[in-house]
Amino acid sequence: MNDPSSGSLARSARILGFLMKYRRAGIFASADADPSPTAPDPAVDADGDTGPETFVRDLEALGPTFIKLGQALSTRPDMVLPAYLPALERMQDEVSPIPFDAVRGVVEAELGVRLGKLFAEFDEQPLGNASIAQVHRAVMNDGREVAVKVQRPDVEAEIRRDLDILAGIAARADFVTRIGRRLHFADWVREFRKTLLAELDYRIEADNLERFGKHFEAYPLLLVPQPIWNLTTGRVLTMDLVRGTKVTALGGLRRTEHDYQPLADALVRGYLDQTFVHGEIHADPHPGNMLVTDDQRLAIFDLGMVAHVPPKQRARLLKLLFSAVDGSGEEVAEESIALGVRLEDFDEDRYVREIGQLVARYAAHGSKTMTEGWLMLELARIGADCGLRTPPELQHLGKTLLHLEGVCRALDPQLDMRQVVEGHLQQMLRERLRKSFSPASLASEAMEMQALLQDAPRRVSTLLSLLAENKMQVRLTGLQESRLTENLQKIANRVATGVIVAALIMASATLMRGDVVGPRLFGYPAIAMGMFLLASALGLGIVASALFSDHRSQDRGERGPRT
Repeated sequence: MNDPSSGSLARSARILGFLMKYRRAGIFASADADPSPTAPDPAVDADGDTGPETFVRDLEALGPTFIKLGQALSTRPDMVLPAYLPALERMQDEVSPIPFDAVRGVVEAELGVRLGKLFAEFDEQPLGNASIAQVHRAVMNDGREVAVKVQRPDVEAEIRRDLDILAGIAARADFVTRIGRRLHFADWVREFRKTLLAELDYRIEADNLERFGKHFEAYPLLLVPQPIWNLTTGRVLTMDLVRGTKVTALGGLRRTEHDYQPLADALVRGYLDQTFVHGEIHADPHPGNMLVTDDQRLAIFDLGMVAHVPPKQRARLLKLLFSAVDGSGEEVAEESIALGVRLEDFDEDRYVREIGQLVARYAAHGSKTMTEGWLMLELARIGADCGLRTPPELQHLGKTLLHLEGVCRALDPQLDMRQVVEGHLQQMLRERLRKSFSPASLASEAMEMQALLQDAPRRVSTLLSLLAENKMQVRLTGLQESRLTENLQKIANRVATGVIVAALIMASATLMRGDVVGPRLFGYPAIAMGMFLLASALGLGIVASALFSDHRSQDRGERGPRT
């Protein structure tokens, strides 16, 4: 019988070996403020042992968790070298199909009924297969054609095991490495875990399909297949079958026969609405997940990876993107600082200067060579270089825009996406302004003003009474967690230790000069020598602490704008 613990240890060793191999090769030098000068340039490695394509193949060989990890890293120029991002974007999430008997077993176990009673037809050959699931065409008993997405057996247990291993490695890296203290790998792995486990629950994806379908009702050219809820569980998703041509397979002849510019325009506008109106970012709208149907609509699939954006953060992201498209670098820097977390070594002047130069280059070159998605990801990379940790939503937005740009180029190579984005953002800002002056908003503001005016006299009276009676107190909260308190405590501990060291040395010197009866060590009284050695150890400990601990960055972040 195989020992599960030994299998887990072997898997941990394999994962750790992979990470160490590429860490030594300098793959993660983008995250390191001071990369090793002896590390080779992996993008031009002669033997290809750690080049981009080898890196991707090694990720794919590690299984579904690391295929998804590679796709997530493709949006993190602050973590991996830029030369590796294109290879990560091209990662193939395709493996050999699982036997049909295994598919049958999962479907029947999840739905509780034999396959022959659920469907009139169920094709054994899959329409597509990936590392986590594969899709089969089926026909329901009422003649309705559907697509059935079936999760691979045991894939969830494998992913959970890998995520636990990654979490342990990330926690240790955050504690012992400068890069970890800077980027907080544990937080990133925690966010990745949440996203990936949500993708394994097909009820969440079914809910996303239904919700996106309702949100896109204002765009009739966009089609989202709807789920069949009574045939959907956590591991089986049944939805409408949509036939069409992948946007990447559209030939020049078909483009001459049909104008796909309206499809691209509707796609960009619909996704901007989804992000900034409904607060949801579909992080994986790549060309492989979209089909052009026979009635010339754009069908959107695979909505398992959806990030949710809170209203305040949504408003800041909207302002940031609009400022970027408008060419206002200072406003882009201001909003990104407000969204992110400033580390101790954050260089604000350098960050503002580099962001200003970046946005100026983008405004000068247009969207042909410098796209909006690329711009969002560059904000994250420059932020990491300057000591600013940007939120994951910014990278999600950048990845979404990059994928949309790819789809739009496939549909209409002449489309000016920047013009579409700018026009729709202006429309959204006008709509927000109009809503802010609506009767409901004005009534709410009036009620808040009324409450403030009613409460103001009492508060002023209380304040004056406290001043008159000399009872006014100011309380500073959070001082216990502040760095000032930590440093004062460190100073006090060292002073106390220094006093003890001095007392021990004086006592040992006095005993050595006196005539002490008892055991001796090296010709001196043993008690005196013991006290002297203890004092020496404590003194060396103080010196070591001053040399090593005091220079370690504690990576205490500060959110929001400076006041």
